[in-house]
Amino acid sequence: MTKQSIVVVGSSNTDMVIKTSRLPLPGETILGGDFLMNPGGKGANQAVAAARLNGNVTLVAKTGNDIFGSQANILFGEEGLHTEFLFTDPTSPSGIALITVDDHAENCIVVAPGANAKLTGKEIELARSAILSAEILLMQLEIPLDSVCHAAEIAFKAGKRVILNPAPAQPLPDTLLKMLYLITPNETELELLSGLPVNNTETAEIAARHLLNKGVSVVVVTMGSLGALLVTPTSCQLIPSFPVKAMDTTAAGDCFNGALAVAIAEGTDLESAILFANKAASISVTRMGAQASSPYREEVDALMDS
Repeated sequence: MTKQSIVVVGSSNTDMVIKTSRLPLPGETILGGDFLMNPGGKGANQAVAAARLNGNVTLVAKTGNDIFGSQANILFGEEGLHTEFLFTDPTSPSGIALITVDDHAENCIVVAPGANAKLTGKEIELARSAILSAEILLMQLEIPLDSVCHAAEIAFKAGKRVILNPAPAQPLPDTLLKMLYLITPNETELELLSGLPVNNTETAEIAARHLLNKGVSVVVVTMGSLGALLVTPTSCQLIPSFPVKAMDTTAAGDCFNGALAVAIAEGTDLESAILFANKAASISVTRMGAQASSPYREEVDALMDS
């Protein structure tokens, strides 16, 4: 099968992770365990996840002129990403994320965006040719919203499919929602975007239909261990997750989004694409790290066959 091109516009961070028995309370200091330093950032995580699953991926991102940026560029090449639109900011540091993971695989994360906040419309314009030749444009919200909107407009006007993972959660303009083929909020993000309570599949469907009414074509609500809720103008279906013993849920959503983009770009129907993404994310949570936890295509295919 010919690889269809996917452009990921988003962030690149270095994750500094500490394992603990539990997450600290406000103002509390606790002793942790293992320390890991891994490549991360939602954009880079999703790009690597898609590349490992046989996607033909171009990453549009911005790092600082520092060791973290240099290491990221090397790692992206090793993962097979196209990096001609990986920009360097001479004055800002690369993005950093501080992550704490407890014994139940729950995490809390604080991100210092650094150069990610400097990815502007100018760089998006430089990547226009890549966006226009892609099958899918995949984005998140760890870069300026204006840049997200600019990239979406380029893709939408060219008839390309735009997938947005609306994380970290923030209000979105209706003009952006109308340009989206598919949006992938979790329950918390869906509450913020819709202004409606989300506490089960029924309320999630109601909130998702609010986004459909705003112009989004398809909503996929990620619901953790329950799976993902596929909501279209004519249907609603819960696609179950694959039960595993989770070790670290960091970047599970990024793995899901990268896998979903690959499956859709390959022409897979939405139900099967979500099942594929659920399988990939299920594998990822059994491993530590962000990009490091993303599975390869043969692993997901083997799980699909089983």
